[in-house]
Amino acid sequence: MVGTKYLVAVTLACIAIILAPGPSVMFVLARAIAWGRWTAYLTAIGNALGMFTLSVVVALGLGPIFQRYPVVLLLVQSLGGFYLIYLGIQALRHRREHVDQMLTVNESKPSTPRIVREGFMVGVLNPKGLIFFAAVFPQFIDPNGGPATIQLLIFGVIFGVLCVLLDGTWGLIVGSSRDWFANSDRRLLTLRVIGGLVMILLGVLVLIPLAWSLLFPS
Repeated sequence: MVGTKYLVAVTLACIAIILAPGPSVMFVLARAIAWGRWTAYLTAIGNALGMFTLSVVVALGLGPIFQRYPVVLLLVQSLGGFYLIYLGIQALRHRREHVDQMLTVNESKPSTPRIVREGFMVGVLNPKGLIFFAAVFPQFIDPNGGPATIQLLIFGVIFGVLCVLLDGTWGLIVGSSRDWFANSDRRLLTLRVIGGLVMILLGVLVLIPLAWSLLFPS
């Protein structure tokens, strides 16, 4: 059984990465501005399903490897930390293009199955999620909590539930004040900047303990 302190830690990490306005959040916000709260919430559900699917793939594929070969875990975490920083920098560099895309609506409101399906595709193809599951989740594995794969699956469930709650809340808030957001791209730019900075910070926080363990091995 995973210890409480590990569950609390992974929950806080999940909240931090979900709240950071990355590809999934910005997609939900775009749907909220274009078509309102319900569309945004359905998009958040689809996104959560996609992210959970991604977490299952990572858990089943990498969990046993991490447990057997610690050096692989170290390598993945290092690459993941640097890539999170890269994604954050890209978010800052291209914030204007991202916001312009959000405010451009060239089609009629999609059907419910299509809304969920498109949300799913954004979630399952989200590079931020992939790196987070592969590089950050393993840091919260409880050495006495059983197989790493099972723990990673539990973390994936936590992440998926929080995605629905937090991304859905983003969608409800923005969907309820669509005109306020749509009439000022500065507000959306601010969200994108915050998201980029949070991703950079998470990448740094991943790399610091790795660097410490290499410089000062126990």
